[in-house]
Amino acid sequence: MKNFKLVSIALVFMFGLSFAPKVLAVKYVRSYYKPSTYKYVNSYYRTNANSYKYDNYSAKYNYNPYTGKKSYKSWY
Repeated sequence: MKNFKLVSIALVFMFGLSFAPKVLAVKYVRSYYKPSTYKYVNSYYRTNANSYKYDNYSAKYNYNPYTGKKSYKSWY
């Protein structure tokens, strides 16, 4: 019975860790100079690219924890 509990706890822990990269899918973008517009772009955080429109900081009703702003931009 003890072994079963240990194995089940280990499986739950490993299963939970498999989703961690998706939850923490944030990328830090360093500041850079954009020669085409002659402007300097400040560093910022963004969500990693994927095929979903609904999980980005700029998507409607989402909240950006780094800027403290809500977005009302349409998904389409």
